[in-house]
Amino acid sequence: RPTQAVCIPAIHLHMTAATMQVSQKDFQKAQEQLKLLKKDPGNETKLKLYALFKQATEGPCNAPKPGMLDFVKKAKWDAWNSLGHLSKDDARQKYAELVSGLVSAESASQKKEASPEEGRHDGYETLIVTTKNNITKIMFNRPDRKNAINHQMYREIIKALEEAGKNDSTVAVITGNGDYYCSGNDLNNFTNIQPGEMEKMAKDGAVLLKEFVGHFIDFPKPLIAVVNGPAIGISVTVLGLCDLVYASDRATFHTPFSQLGQSPEGCASYLFPKIMGLAKASEMLLFNKKLTAAEACAQGLVTEVFPDSSFQKEVWARLEAYASLPKNSLAVSKQLLRSMEKENLHAVNSRECEVLTERWLSDECVNAIVSFFQKKSKL
Repeated sequence: RPTQAVCIPAIHLHMTAATMQVSQKDFQKAQEQLKLLKKDPGNETKLKLYALFKQATEGPCNAPKPGMLDFVKKAKWDAWNSLGHLSKDDARQKYAELVSGLVSAESASQKKEASPEEGRHDGYETLIVTTKNNITKIMFNRPDRKNAINHQMYREIIKALEEAGKNDSTVAVITGNGDYYCSGNDLNNFTNIQPGEMEKMAKDGAVLLKEFVGHFIDFPKPLIAVVNGPAIGISVTVLGLCDLVYASDRATFHTPFSQLGQSPEGCASYLFPKIMGLAKASEMLLFNKKLTAAEACAQGLVTEVFPDSSFQKEVWARLEAYASLPKNSLAVSKQLLRSMEKENLHAVNSRECEVLTERWLSDECVNAIVSFFQKKSKL
């Protein structure tokens, strides 16, 4: 027992000395690391750091208590005073540990931001394209513009469809990021064009549109639209070229072509009358009728409508089940369903683009777009 009594203090003293040495070193290092943090750790953490620093350098709180109305000094004093008789060594240690935790958290956050999402495809600015669980997801990613499609986005969607058609995924899914599915053509595509450039703009636009719609017509795998919110213009018309359309109950479907002095595209002039009947198609394509998700489902444009609260969960569980089906069987079956129509669809696409070229060059269309911007600027 006497031997034990001698040994224990010796070990204790040795450990305390080592801890003090490390603590002082870490304390100084932590002060330097704190200066390098890029993100504000927040007021609560800053108060803790202040209190621990004061405790580590001056010991227990010895400053007079500030007045009740001096909120900042009062908060600092309370934080320091709350440490009571915590030793300087322990305060240094806690200070170093807190800073170390902040540095680790910021480093992890930066790595997460720098590393791509699992299965994410590189080379896209207006889309987020991922492949996971045999599903290639093409997500419109201009939420600040309600996912309106500009020229760059048209080209990136074409590229994404080409990749999805060739990769190992079983199905491809198109959806939107944010509140909107897609608000159709970005009308800024039509602004800042000099009078002498109008014809070139119209012809180039028609070529791009024809290629865009052609990729939907020729897509070799099941293509599914997950309509998470309002859909307008071309994002609605190409739904007829998708194999399934699932919609949230807050989605709406609007094709205001006449309002903008334009005409239908995306093969809607052919497919919509086949899907919903001539009268209903005319109401939508000629007279700008906006459909609710329930109406679009009743008329055959939408496959099924889900409550918005459970939309993502229900739809993606179903899509993952579909994606587990034999891939080649699905592709072959889709070709059988679509092959007889392909020639017609390409002919319709060509004719629609010819008519649109004429519409874009017409005074009626230009005046309608100018009127749209004038009304928008007054809102």
